[in-house]
Amino acid sequence: MTSRNTRQHTVLAVAIATSTVAALVGTALTASAAPRPTADSARPAGASVALSAAARTDLLRTAQAGLARTAENIGLGAKEKLVVKDVVKDADGTVHTRYERTYDGLPVLGGDLIVHTSKSGTTQGVTRASKATLKLATTTPRITAATAQKQALGFAKGRGSAKATSDRAPRKVVWAAADKPVLAYETVIGGFQDDGTPNQLHVVTDAATGKTLFQYQGIETGVGNTQYSGKVDLNTTQSGSSYTLTDASRGGHKTYNLDHQQDGTGTLFSQDNDTWGDGKTTNAATAGADAAYGAQATWDFYKNTFGRSGIKNDGKAAYSRVHYGKAYVNAFWDDSCFCMTYGDGTNDSDPLTSLDVAGHEMSHGVTSNTAGLEYSGESGGLNEATSDIMGTGVEFAANNSADPGDYLIGEKININGDGKPLRYMDKPSKDGGSADYWSSSVGGEDVHYSSGVANHFFYLLSEGSGAKTIGGVDYDSPTKDGSKVTGIGRDKALQIWYKALTSYFTSTTDYADARKGTLSAATDLYGADSAEFKAVEAAWTGVDVH
Repeated sequence: MTSRNTRQHTVLAVAIATSTVAALVGTALTASAAPRPTADSARPAGASVALSAAARTDLLRTAQAGLARTAENIGLGAKEKLVVKDVVKDADGTVHTRYERTYDGLPVLGGDLIVHTSKSGTTQGVTRASKATLKLATTTPRITAATAQKQALGFAKGRGSAKATSDRAPRKVVWAAADKPVLAYETVIGGFQDDGTPNQLHVVTDAATGKTLFQYQGIETGVGNTQYSGKVDLNTTQSGSSYTLTDASRGGHKTYNLDHQQDGTGTLFSQDNDTWGDGKTTNAATAGADAAYGAQATWDFYKNTFGRSGIKNDGKAAYSRVHYGKAYVNAFWDDSCFCMTYGDGTNDSDPLTSLDVAGHEMSHGVTSNTAGLEYSGESGGLNEATSDIMGTGVEFAANNSADPGDYLIGEKININGDGKPLRYMDKPSKDGGSADYWSSSVGGEDVHYSSGVANHFFYLLSEGSGAKTIGGVDYDSPTKDGSKVTGIGRDKALQIWYKALTSYFTSTTDYADARKGTLSAATDLYGADSAEFKAVEAAWTGVDVH
């Protein structure tokens, strides 16, 4: 999330795990699961079911055991192998298994795919990040890894990362985002960006020509007395006469104080009483209470709304760090440490620990561990919008009178210095930069602005078009063609988006593919002739995605 006037300082951002699939363009939905009727109003046939840790492990184990058979069934070549990443099971027994891919032992960037399997074990369809045939003449590079590394460092410094360093030697990969897959190097540049944000710049270099094929920033730029959410109940842990900000009931989430440092874990918040902070920034525990509350609310939202147990759906918590750097106007999720980090804002007076920021950032972790939407182009806009959508869901679900739910993003943190929200979902262009509607150039926009198309879609799907007041906030949402859209309610809209994210989106999904994915999700959940399916069509038409 960015301020319009300080575009180089990106806020509310994402880190893609360095071990996960990287940058890709264009999704091929080669087949989709056959339409399934609604089982009943309480449990639609296509609704994802909550899996116990043991059940999830069993499904992953089954997928692992059947890798060779699955690869053969979906037509992979002899040098291609699958790597199990995630699994989702529906109420009717359909299983959606997400895989990454290797070629001759090399990771394939753009090789991710989802296999949709019926209860009987029949493959119903495959959703692919790339439809290019994977075949290389050689896996021997013409340029050296050292040359690729030098070029990547130069590229990073040219983009304003003067403190850049190479985290590790480049690795050989297959770049499958283009029409013709090529052998490449992926170099990860570490150190710090010039505004103090940790650097994870991934640079993909053609191993034959030395040309830079793609790059993306892994980190783009949260009883307590909180600054933004008032007095809240916090789950803490007592040991003897001491209390710590450790939430044992939600996977063991811990909140740490970095005390203005920029690396390490910091110090676990600990004190001799169970009242945290006083609502003022001068008390270090106030930001800690906000961050702990945000993590608690986000965990509960995913658990109660989707049956998801933690960011990875494995019952394990991330951790949070507050008071990062000095006057750092950022908050970020980093998949490499599986942690949330919050700066204290301008003059250390506006910590970025508000509820929708926390939900937004940790939702980047959910995206990274499901669809892996690449943080560039239209997929990057969808990634950013997913965090806005889910962060909004967290804020509504928390039902906190001090920070009630709304369709405004970052309205509490005053990042622009004028008291206005950072983004608006009903009419994104009100921020001065975001796109209300799709166009052929939207993929070239900063992802925090191209996200407007999906944010607008979600608002229309939830609430409909036209002027209305919701929770005391006035909205007026237009459509591209002047059509009237009738909303289906936020709860159903969230279910459709989450289902699409976890069962149909891949790393390369663009807006056209997102339309297909959400229509498939609506079919699974409500039926192809349902009012919900028709509302999804109408909302996408409203933002000019056909």
